[in-house]
Amino acid sequence: MDRPGDTEPRVMDDEMLKAAVGEQGPREEAGQLAKQEGILFKDVLSLQLDFQNILRIDNLWQFENLRKLQLDNNIIEKIEGLETLQRLVSLDLSFNNIEAIEGLDALVNLEDLSLSHNRISKIDALDALARLRVLSLGSNQISRLTNVIYLRRFKDLRTLSLSGNPVAEDEDYRMFVCAYLPDLVYLDFRRIDDHMKELAETKHQYGLDELKHRENLMQARLEDEQARREELEEHKAAFVEHLNGPFLFDSMYAEDVEGSKLSHLPGVGELLETYKDKFVVVCLNLFEYGLKQQEKRKAELDTFTGCIQEAIQENQEQGRHEIARFEEKHLLSLSAIRDEPELTSFEIKVSEFSEDVTELFNVLMTLEMQLVEQLEETINVFERNIIDLVGLFVENVQSLMAQCRDLENHHHEKLLEIAINTLEKAVKGELGEDLPDDVRSLFVDKDTIVNAAGASRDLHLLKIDNWEDELVTRVNSWCTRLLDKTHKDAVTRNRRRVREISRYVDHVRSELDSLECGDLAD
Repeated sequence: MDRPGDTEPRVMDDEMLKAAVGEQGPREEAGQLAKQEGILFKDVLSLQLDFQNILRIDNLWQFENLRKLQLDNNIIEKIEGLETLQRLVSLDLSFNNIEAIEGLDALVNLEDLSLSHNRISKIDALDALARLRVLSLGSNQISRLTNVIYLRRFKDLRTLSLSGNPVAEDEDYRMFVCAYLPDLVYLDFRRIDDHMKELAETKHQYGLDELKHRENLMQARLEDEQARREELEEHKAAFVEHLNGPFLFDSMYAEDVEGSKLSHLPGVGELLETYKDKFVVVCLNLFEYGLKQQEKRKAELDTFTGCIQEAIQENQEQGRHEIARFEEKHLLSLSAIRDEPELTSFEIKVSEFSEDVTELFNVLMTLEMQLVEQLEETINVFERNIIDLVGLFVENVQSLMAQCRDLENHHHEKLLEIAINTLEKAVKGELGEDLPDDVRSLFVDKDTIVNAAGASRDLHLLKIDNWEDELVTRVNSWCTRLLDKTHKDAVTRNRRRVREISRYVDHVRSELDSLECGDLAD
């Protein structure tokens, strides 16, 4: 499908792009920009690059605000180089040599996509285009009718063109598309009437019911997965994820080789069940406590944020009032100074006006300093409250984790007691035949048994210690980051406000200085 025209492929370089922008003419914003010294590509909204013998899409990263891009009638083989065009609404890549749909993931705002007259054989890789309304895929190599079902995910799709593809030669083509894409309004440039939709739905009723059932199941699974992800994020924010079940207990035994061997001993199974039940209860207590503490921290943060915003708004309103009162007087003062014919009176009025400016500066800076002191006091109270909440949380975490360690030590004592009794039976030749060989190998002497039980206990305690350390470290790091950001935001706000006040006062003074210098020069 080579295009007529130049025999040599052309490169999409700055010269080509500048020329294309300029050729759009003064009717377009781009045309006006082209007349300036140095074209600002970021301000171009529409770009036409058809019939340029372009082989590869490149160098478009500067067109970050582009809305419409025409690249039809070239020799492009691959869709690429569009990653920065996130505001693109319309893309025309028709009449090229493209074989696969790809490289469109960044175009989340795309509504109109034309890929007609290419070599595409499959409709796919469009998932990111949630706003797609118009899709032109005519005159390609799409042959599978069921491939159309992929387009059901695009709820805004209203116009579709597939004419000129092998799929369009199927005698059931139009009925199938109308049935499986019920929201479609135009198919191959012809409007779909309600009668056609009814016939199509009736004909494919069984297939549609099956598909809708599968889609509903898939949607339910997706919603469940999303709910689980959101729930997990909530648990992570409370620093107690996975503690609402046996996760920690199971992880203790996941790599415990010796503990696995000892679990075969008579009576150990029941002992493990009792241990697990008690251990999981402690984890659940920690989990529920963590969620409650998270709610308290969130409430504290919300209250603090509300107080800060209220104080800033009230202070800003006072500042606006002072500026408005000054500007009302400011206009009259400048007018009086301009009209003053006497130099002495002129200088007096200038001095008075200058004093008013200084007074305004002092008033605004005083308001800002009052706000700084008010915010600092609020931040200090918030800091104490958050530190207290985190400290209490850590204290209770450590207490509950100590309970887990106590349970482990108690279990170890009972396990060791069973193991010693079993060793005594082994010495007497009373060891059962049903024990695995690797378990029997432990009962050569007391030290071997004690070491095996001790290794199991040490591994469990290490897991508990690591979990506790990580939890405490995370909550303390969160607290530190939060408070650091709170203080930093306060400083940033103060510096920004001081700059605003200074810029405004400097502007007023420059007006006065300009007026003074001009009159004295006369």
